Amino acid sequence: VLTLSAGPVFAQQPTVQERVAALKASLAASQAILKQYEWVETTAVSLKGEEKSRKQNRCYYGADGGVQKVPVSATPAPAEKRGLRGAVIANKKEELTDYMQQAVGLVKSYVPPSPALIQAAYDGGRVALEVLQPGKRVRLNFRDYAKPGDSLGVEIDPSTNLLLGLTVKSYLEGPADAVTLDARFAQLADGSTYADAITLGASAKSVKVAVDNSGYRKVGN
Repeated sequence: VLTLSAGPVFAQQPTVQERVAALKASLAASQAILKQYEWVETTAVSLKGEEKSRKQNRCYYGADGGVQKVPVSATPAPAEKRGLRGAVIANKKEELTDYMQQAVGLVKSYVPPSPALIQAAYDGGRVALEVLQPGKRVRLNFRDYAKPGDSLGVEIDPSTNLLLGLTVKSYLEGPADAVTLDARFAQLADGSTYADAITLGASAKSVKVAVDNSGYRKVGN
């Protein structure tokens, strides 16, 4: 008995489940390697296009597995005005400072992505696979990732499963307080990936947060 093939056989493309599993494995591997490193984190916060603060921290992973930050430098705060006008300005400044701190804190909710939240989104059927460039870029789109109504898009090199970047649509105090986030990833010589440049924009109050991570070197070197 002869069996004839009806046409060429193509390699089966990975399923969403397989892509999610590969993403989680890549994240875990990179995070484990990055715990051997220290680096400099530069955070610049701008309001209506004017830079209000710039801070640099030396970062490394502590014994508890969390990132420890040691201040390196920071821009000095401007002199405060006195009297009633000064009090009003101080109150507004305090409100904006709290808002900016929330914006900076929100970055941590998405960068790097959490394997647990990725799995929860998959289990809930809230993941879709999108091909951006065949063989070069695919994107996993997660709905309701960290908050109801938010979205996380993770771009991956399909041949290596390494992170290339991510995009986020989220909010701070409520859905009307929209926030967008874009992160580009780079690769160290040992193959681990890290968030090289992160930009968060909160259009409701014209706040922009830019985070740059650089100067990676192994602890003790």
